Amino acid sequence: MRFVLDGSRLAFYLWGMDDHVLKLRPPGEDVLERLSKAVGVGRALRGPDQIAPYLRESRGRYTGRAAMVVRPRTTLEVSRILAIANEARVGVVPQGGNTGLVGGQIPSSSGHEIILDVTGLDRIRDVDKANGSITVEAGVTLQGVQEAAAASGRLFPLSLASEGSCRIGGNLATNAGGVGVIAYGNTRELCLGLEVVLADGRIWDGLRRLRKDNTGYDLKDIFIGSEGTLGIITAAVMKLFPAPTDKATAFVAIERPAAALDLLQAAREISAGQVTAIEILPRLGIEFTMTHAGTRDPLGAPSPWYVLLELSGQGAPGTLQPVMETILSRGFESGFLADAAIAKSGQQARDFWRLRETMSEVQRLEGGSIKHDVSVPVSMSAQFIDEAIAACLDMIPDARPLAFGHIGDGNIHFNLSQPIGADKTAFLDRWDEVNAAVHEIAVRLNGSISAEHGIGQMKRDMMSDIKSPVELGMMQDLKRLFDPHGILNPGKVLPPNP
Repeated sequence: MRFVLDGSRLAFYLWGMDDHVLKLRPPGEDVLERLSKAVGVGRALRGPDQIAPYLRESRGRYTGRAAMVVRPRTTLEVSRILAIANEARVGVVPQGGNTGLVGGQIPSSSGHEIILDVTGLDRIRDVDKANGSITVEAGVTLQGVQEAAAASGRLFPLSLASEGSCRIGGNLATNAGGVGVIAYGNTRELCLGLEVVLADGRIWDGLRRLRKDNTGYDLKDIFIGSEGTLGIITAAVMKLFPAPTDKATAFVAIERPAAALDLLQAAREISAGQVTAIEILPRLGIEFTMTHAGTRDPLGAPSPWYVLLELSGQGAPGTLQPVMETILSRGFESGFLADAAIAKSGQQARDFWRLRETMSEVQRLEGGSIKHDVSVPVSMSAQFIDEAIAACLDMIPDARPLAFGHIGDGNIHFNLSQPIGADKTAFLDRWDEVNAAVHEIAVRLNGSISAEHGIGQMKRDMMSDIKSPVELGMMQDLKRLFDPHGILNPGKVLPPNP
C-alpha cells in the first residue's frame, strides 16, 4: 500500500510491482545554470579538481561522481535548490563534514547527482541559557556547538572523535552517539526542534524550544536518523546542560569484558548516577596507539582489557576523587579489577582519553580492517565480544580482533585487523563473510547491526534481512510520502522495493 495526499483526503492505493521504479534524470545545462544562480557566484562547483574532495570518504571505501556541488548559505537557498532538483528529477546528496563511515554522504557512480554542501549554513542563531538550549545551523561543527555552549557557561555533551570536522546536521541525520550517551543520550535525545527543507522546497519551521509539546506527531524524530532521505536539516534547537565543575577519570585494567559490566554496576551504585562515560579497550588497541601515536603504557603491567571510566558532577573540585577511589576499592575487593590509576591532573585525564580517541585512526596503519558498528543490550555486551572474537578467529585464525567502545550503552565497535604480513586485498575480500558472522551474533542477542554510524550504502541491502516486512514497508511509505520522486540521497538507507 502507498499513502498519497488527494486534496484533503488521505487515499490509499496499491503500489504496483513496476510503478515504484523512479527514474532520476541527469541535469541538463539549463538545470545546472538555474542551480548556480540559486546559490550565487562562486558557490556552485563544477571543475573536477573542485569537486574531487566531495567524492571520496576518508577510508576510501566509497567513491562517486557528481555533476555539481552547490554550497548554499541560507535555508532559502536550500529551498530553491531542492525545488529546482525536484522539478527536474535530479538526485541530491547532502554532505557536511564528509566524516560518515557508511557512504551515506557519497554520490553514486552515475555522475548525475548534485552534492548539497551544508557547511555554509554555519551560524549560531541563539543561545538561551535560561531555557538550556542553543539554536544552530546544520553546517556548524560539533566542536563549534560545544564552544558556543561553553562560552555561555553551559555544556553540550555530544562528543565524537571527529568533532572538529563533523557538522551538527550530519550528527542529527545519523543520530550520532559518542562517548556521553550513557549520561545524556544520543543526538535524538539532545534535540528539541528542527528546521527542515522538504524535497519539493517547502520549509518546515519546527524550531521549538519546548520540553513539552503534546500537539500531535513529533515530526522531528522522523528526520533524525533518516540520513537526508526524507528532508534536508538546515537548523536545530539542541539541549544544553550545566557545565560540570568536577570530574574524576580512571584507567582500569581488567581480565575479561564481563568485568567492565561489574565495574559499571558498582560505579552507578556508588556515584548515584554520576557516570558520564565508560569505554572498553583491548590491549591490542593500546599497543597500536603506542606504536603509531606515541602514547605511553597507561599502567605498570599489560592487561588483556582496560576500561576508561569518568565521573562528572556539580560539586567542588576534588569531590569525586574519593567517590572514584571507593568504586575502585570495591572492584579490587570483589576481584574484578587487576590494576587502576586515577588521573591526577586534567592533562593526565586527556592523555587517558587520547588512548581511546586515536584507536580508530591508528588501526588503519596496521593494514586492512574489517569494521562493525553494532549494539546489544548492555547486559549482553561482554557475551557479544567473547562470541564475536571466537567466531572471527575460527574463520581467520591469525586475525587481530579489536573490540572497543561504548560498553556502557551496549555499542561495540568490533573491528578485525588483518594478520601480520597478510595480503590486504585478500583479507578485505572477506568483509561480507565476517560481517555476516558478527551481525548474526548481534541480532541473536537482540541487538542492531548499526548503533551510531547509520545505514548509508554499506548496510542498505541488509535492511530486508533485519527488518520485518511491516517495518520496512512503513519506512518505504514514509519515503514515498516525503520524497515521491526519490531525489533525496538516492540509493541510501532503504533497499529497492520488492
